[in-house]
Amino acid sequence: MSPVNPFDDAATARVVVDDAGTLREWNEGARLLLGHPAADVVGRPAAALLADGAEPTPPGRDDHQWSGTLALRHRDGHTVSVWVLAHRRPPQDGSPDTWLAVAALEAGPEPADDPLVRAALTQSPCAMMIFDDRLLLRGVNDAMAQLVGLPQHRLRGLRATDISSRQPNSDLERHMRRVLESGRRSDMQTHLRAVGESRAHAWNARVAPLTAPDGRVIGVCVSVHDFTEQHLARERLQLVNEASVRIGSTLDVTRTAQELADVCVPALADFVTVDLLDPRESGGEPATVVEPPVALRRTAQRSVTPDHPPAVAETGDLDVYPAGSPQAECLLSGQAIVASETFGDLEHWLEWDPVRLQRVREFGVHSLMSVPLQARGTTLGVAVFTRFRRPYPFTHDDVLLAEEVSARAAVCIDNARRYSREREATLTLQRSLLPRWLPPTAAV
Repeated sequence: MSPVNPFDDAATARVVVDDAGTLREWNEGARLLLGHPAADVVGRPAAALLADGAEPTPPGRDDHQWSGTLALRHRDGHTVSVWVLAHRRPPQDGSPDTWLAVAALEAGPEPADDPLVRAALTQSPCAMMIFDDRLLLRGVNDAMAQLVGLPQHRLRGLRATDISSRQPNSDLERHMRRVLESGRRSDMQTHLRAVGESRAHAWNARVAPLTAPDGRVIGVCVSVHDFTEQHLARERLQLVNEASVRIGSTLDVTRTAQELADVCVPALADFVTVDLLDPRESGGEPATVVEPPVALRRTAQRSVTPDHPPAVAETGDLDVYPAGSPQAECLLSGQAIVASETFGDLEHWLEWDPVRLQRVREFGVHSLMSVPLQARGTTLGVAVFTRFRRPYPFTHDDVLLAEEVSARAAVCIDNARRYSREREATLTLQRSLLPRWLPPTAAV
């Protein structure tokens, strides 16, 4: 360990291997472990370091992490048995994927014999990790080992960036360094998918200093809390508040519909369309009873991919939705309709239009929600929310949020429609009061 920089590169053995099995990087910790200098091994096959007869199971093509015990050959010829953790690193600057393999140089004492770990583990019931003053992991509790998906005794002696090369772990290590230097607690929030789960959670990591009786900082304790529900509730409240401010800024129907689409992308959906019923005649009221097929005019739309939106109809186009389409059915029932690949009903709802079905497959749309726009007992149209970039389908809370925002927008659209009708009636009356001809006037 360098006395100038206690977080030097020799704390753990770290090597980088490309998909062809060639060593690309070799740090000082790897030299201390196996005795080979970097100049002797970089550019050579990594398999050359295996002891005779060692045949480890390689990671699969779709694997992002691999761990196992390897029998490696030291420079002087003896065999070194090392537990190695490897994780795939995404490509940078157009380069191919690589694997970062790490190994601890010293595991430290057992947790039962370590007063630092024993004190911290007994004082906190949540998922937690204990790091020493060199930011090497000294111990984790059962909850944290379950989140990481690795055995506790294999993690001791590694750094946070050794366990995973993802950005949250790099940020966590920077937070821990500041806590070691300042002696003050620090909080960090991030989104991360735990091992074995399909969706990311919102996590709050609290980094607290651990001090000796003389007040000297001897390590840090990282406790992790899942606050996904609170985070989502805060996002929903923020969206409702933003909708109340941004939707209805003018008494223009088209502008108000566009404001609904703008507010909900990307906060709620990746693509939003607003289709409104055409009035029976200029200035007339929309139909109070809707019967399929339903003619709707595309009034507004917004996509996270503005250059190539997944729209079939353009703004201003009139489209007819037959019975069995989600737009017509939600207008008939007055309730939101959700279709997703998760429940296997998305293609069923889109069988009536092969063009839309093909566009759904092209963009990878996996979840769709149709919400009727209703105000003062009048049906105005429908808003359709679509997800293709966000990997999670719409939940029950998302439906409630979409209905709340759509109800606010419907009132604003109805106000704009009523204003337009009254304005047109007033202009018509004014024009009717004008004389059809001017009488002759002397000297004029």
